[in-house]
Amino acid sequence: MFEFAGEAEPLVNIIFLVVTGYIALHGIRFKDEKGESDFVRLLFGSIAAVFFFMVLFQDVLGVVRF
Repeated sequence: MFEFAGEAEPLVNIIFLVVTGYIALHGIRFKDEKGESDFVRLLFGSIAAVFFFMVLFQDVLGVVRF
């Protein structure tokens, strides 16, 4: 996904995984003071999770090809 990075592509992939993983976990697990989930945070958390797994399985592990 990050072929423009050249030799630093594995490092860029790991940084991307850390950031999107944090966004996904925060967005999916977030609850307000009433204990309710916010639709927008769930939506963006789910989108971040999709990108996380796409980069993990395609670029880092090389298991699938999209």
